[in-house]
Amino acid sequence: MVENRIRIAAFALASLLAAAPALVGAASAPLPKSTQDDLKKLKLDPSILSDLDKELTVPQSWIDGAKKEKRLRIFSTFDPPQAEVVLRAFKERYPYIAIEYNRASHEDRAIRTLVAFKNKKSVTDVLTGLGGSFFMYREIGAMEDLRNIPNIKNNPPGTVDHEGFWVGMHMRYWCMAYNTRQIKKQDVPRKWEDFLANPIWRNGNLALGNRPQLWALQLWKARGEKWTKDFLSKLFTDVKPQLRREGVNAILELLAAGEFYGSIPSAEYRTYQKTLDGAPVSYTCPEPVPVAVSEMAILKGSPNINSARLFVNWFLSKEGQISQYVADYAPPVHKGLQRKELLPFADQIVGKEDAFRDPALELEVQPKLLEFWDQLWLKGGGRRRSGGPG
Repeated sequence: MVENRIRIAAFALASLLAAAPALVGAASAPLPKSTQDDLKKLKLDPSILSDLDKELTVPQSWIDGAKKEKRLRIFSTFDPPQAEVVLRAFKERYPYIAIEYNRASHEDRAIRTLVAFKNKKSVTDVLTGLGGSFFMYREIGAMEDLRNIPNIKNNPPGTVDHEGFWVGMHMRYWCMAYNTRQIKKQDVPRKWEDFLANPIWRNGNLALGNRPQLWALQLWKARGEKWTKDFLSKLFTDVKPQLRREGVNAILELLAAGEFYGSIPSAEYRTYQKTLDGAPVSYTCPEPVPVAVSEMAILKGSPNINSARLFVNWFLSKEGQISQYVADYAPPVHKGLQRKELLPFADQIVGKEDAFRDPALELEVQPKLLEFWDQLWLKGGGRRRSGGPG
């Protein structure tokens, strides 16, 4: 369970931090106004941030260096209005850092950044959502070691690269969204096998996005190769879902419009955003629940390395994690914020068996999964995969 992993202490990381040089903290400074507003919006007591000064304690050299750099470039997946919400408190705390933010596709964010790095060009300092591109970055030494970031100790084991090249920035649950006008509660699947047993999902009433690495990879880990291949084969041949070429966010829009009854995979935070807009959608997680984290990294040789370190440390603090939750409702990864108030559709997730996606799965299992999936997808009339999960 994710909850069990959260309770395990990251002793090796803590020992690294014990020898940290000349640290400076926030010295009991008042909370930024934006943070106060975030707490009010979420109806959280300010005491939840009682240890924030300690979390924001960093080497003095980082502060001095950032004041000289005066700049920070970020490539991420937040929509620009969301990024403004995320960055408000950081800007209040570190007003001497000018931020250049860009929302980019996986191709622009991960692949083109890597190509530029190979050509000795630096186009960003911080980038997120590397996904399967992580190994290409590691192969050429394109990422900074983050194990000197103080707040990395707040991440549960399994959400930090063992070599320190990436850190999980928030949780992701890749389950199923459904249209509440078309599906009754008794038809909501509790196990993945329920899709095969309940005829309501057959003949195009279920939509599949061409992103098996977001959810089926975890099922392979939890249930094994034979079970997963058997399940997917029956899903394609017996259930006969709609094979959608759109990205998962666009598929969610079509679900809300009533094009089909349910969609896989769907993210809990995106579905929750749609419910706030009044869309007739809800969310459920069949067991085992596919879980992942979105990765954050600092590009090797960043000219704004101190600003980048300050940002990553702040983002992993309770303040940063709450800011990003207010922005787009992505569940915090901070082990001190594993609360139902900070998890959309908590009643559909908490207490269930889960399966966690880690880089080892992407390296060892994903190629086999994609090869098998592509055969089913193309045979079923789907088009070839392209692009990222957005």
